[in-house]
Amino acid sequence: MRVRVDRERRQGHNRCSMVCPEVYKIDDESYAYVEQEEVPANLEEQVRRGAEVCPEQAIVVSE
Repeated sequence: MRVRVDRERRQGHNRCSMVCPEVYKIDDESYAYVEQEEVPANLEEQVRRGAEVCPEQAIVVSE
């Protein structure tokens, strides 16, 4: 599984990072990003949930 955050759509709510801080990080401007697009198997469900709670649907998850 891979995940990325669309920088054009994100708004800084950072709900994803509350759900899965191991994958969704916060930059110096308080926006979410991912350091590594490849998701560890043990975090896949949390990454999906993080994408679901994003109000702007700025997170793209691919299997």
